[in-house]
Amino acid sequence: MELRDIEIFLALAEELHFGRTAERLRVSQARVSQAIRKQERRLGAALFDRTSRTVRLTEVGRQLRDDLQPVYAGLHESLERARLASRGITGRLRVGMMPFNLVDLHVYWKEFRSRNPQWELEVRQLAYPDPFGRLRSGELDVLVVWLPVEEPDLTVGPALLTDGRILAVSADHELAGRSSVKLEVFADFQHTMPPSIPEYWEERYLPFHTPRGRAIERCIHVTNAEDLINRIGMGDIIHGFPSHVTRHWGMSNIKWIPVPDLASLTYVLVWRTDAENEPIRALAATVRDLGAYRF
Repeated sequence: MELRDIEIFLALAEELHFGRTAERLRVSQARVSQAIRKQERRLGAALFDRTSRTVRLTEVGRQLRDDLQPVYAGLHESLERARLASRGITGRLRVGMMPFNLVDLHVYWKEFRSRNPQWELEVRQLAYPDPFGRLRSGELDVLVVWLPVEEPDLTVGPALLTDGRILAVSADHELAGRSSVKLEVFADFQHTMPPSIPEYWEERYLPFHTPRGRAIERCIHVTNAEDLINRIGMGDIIHGFPSHVTRHWGMSNIKWIPVPDLASLTYVLVWRTDAENEPIRALAATVRDLGAYRF
């Protein structure tokens, strides 16, 4: 199996969507389909169950994914270290972002690079499901996520930003004309949260009950920002965000409404305690020196 075909298979196994896989790898959807069909012919078994609505791994596909992931990761890391060494770079720090305000946080990344030219800094936007799992697997070195983080194997570092809360609704939604809303109103509508995140962490972002004890229902799981904002724009759901997203998204079909009684979110650096190293400590020192950003 060619390296590129392995990469396509593993990306599709994660995204479970041909279009997003093609976009992520910067290839055509036809190239993704061709690579998967070639692998399935070679193995004599289907790797994915595909319908017009869903893409799911088969049992054979799950086994192949589990076998290939560590092999591919090791090979990829070896090639990457050789590439960096050729440029005089001795290490790399991979940061995964949950907030959307990448531009507003550039001051931290630029200062880190200025202080530490010997290390490459890679900052990427995270998909929603299981961010702590990606940290624990070694796919990432540091996360930027909201508090609280109550994971015994993880270290909570300095804060980068604290942000108030807003509600996103479609432009023709019954709430769209309001200047603000109360958390109590959330119980009257459908919401979404990602799968595979700790319950206490989800509760901090979107409480399970209103102040009067009414349930705030999650109707679906959304795994990426595009699906989330599309469902809001279609009026299927409403969704609470940190207020900085208005600097990331400007859409005529979305209205943003302040939610004064929904607690602010503080985003911090988090890393695996047993994986702490000099680049991680240097990034934490940079953030502490510059101080937290407030919106």
